[in-house]
Amino acid sequence: MPEITMPRLSDTMEEGTLATWLKQPGDQVHRGDLLAEIETDKATMELEAFEEGVLERILVQEGETVPIGQPIAIVGSGDGAAAPPAPTPAETASRIETAPEVETPAPPPAETRAAAPAPPAGKPVKASPMARAIARDHGIDLSTLTGSGPGGRVVKADVEAVATGDGGRAIPAPAATAPTAQPAADDVEEVSLTNMRKTVARRLVESMQSAPHFYLTIQVDVDALLELRGELNRRLADEGTKLSVNDLLVKACAVALRAHPDINASWGGDKILRHRRIHVGIAVAVDGGLIVPVVRDADQKSVSQISREAKVLIERARAGKLRPDEFTGGTFTISNLGMFGIDQFTAVINPPEAAILAVGTTSPEPVVRDGRLATRQRMKLTMSIDHRTVDGATGAQFLAGLRAILEEPLRILA
Repeated sequence: MPEITMPRLSDTMEEGTLATWLKQPGDQVHRGDLLAEIETDKATMELEAFEEGVLERILVQEGETVPIGQPIAIVGSGDGAAAPPAPTPAETASRIETAPEVETPAPPPAETRAAAPAPPAGKPVKASPMARAIARDHGIDLSTLTGSGPGGRVVKADVEAVATGDGGRAIPAPAATAPTAQPAADDVEEVSLTNMRKTVARRLVESMQSAPHFYLTIQVDVDALLELRGELNRRLADEGTKLSVNDLLVKACAVALRAHPDINASWGGDKILRHRRIHVGIAVAVDGGLIVPVVRDADQKSVSQISREAKVLIERARAGKLRPDEFTGGTFTISNLGMFGIDQFTAVINPPEAAILAVGTTSPEPVVRDGRLATRQRMKLTMSIDHRTVDGATGAQFLAGLRAILEEPLRILA
């Protein structure tokens, strides 16, 4: 019988989470049918069927995470028996709760213990495995509890009642000997890592450890850029297009990269890879992580084209619907936190690219022009650069060229 395996849906994907089954055992399957939704490190993507037949067995249940290549379902002729579904968390808990009793001897006398008081002598404590685990986590002595289970067995509800203060008497845990106290269990919320967050963490650590970052910062007068944006938006209003500052930055960076191709490069181990095409990534914060959709051939597109394409990409990114070709292959990235009022920051390079531009907010600042004090709208740009690929002077030349374009923004439209 043909096995459906966890596919590789992105270049960085190592495992996937089965988000939703769109077919159930016994359903007819045709080539091109959507079988399931898979949560990858980048987005939630649809899994298409490449086999004809009947979905006979589901091997991986919704919410489970498995490595790529592992079988997740079986499609056959329909003669095979469907595998029973995996137990739900509630069923698993119930099975643990009703597991066979384990007789545990009474704790040793007080003189052989470090800090806990001696329990009263008597029969071994009857308790379920889950009750024992909860008692251990909360420092509760099971021998002090009266069990409500069969034969006086201590069950989960008995321990939880003590842990939450609803009854019984809890034995305090030994005093901490560490120099700093640990937070109480109720003071900490554990947040499970999504596949995206795992990948973001891994790739950014790899970037900081493998790429020797250095940083260059410039200030740019953006009065003319803002005026140009206003004029273009007035002209494009009938088309429903509204340009953002970031749209203009994408185009300006693309023009500057065309003039400074050494920045449009990546480290290739024993060589530098200089890219002939310019694909600008836009860092987008999404629930559970960060993703970088890519505007391809940005130097060949108008600002209005970039604006429309960027809006669609950002919407799809936030909905978790990006296709692999929409978030791979970037050659340069822009990360803009100006809308959050951040004056200046440094960004971590998006490997294998050679550089990333961090964009701060625009704010009025006093400057001297022709011997006179004036107020200008200023923006700080900081570029993080991989020193293996780009030297300081090369990075400085690129930023000087970018500043010239932004301060004379009609060059963006050339």
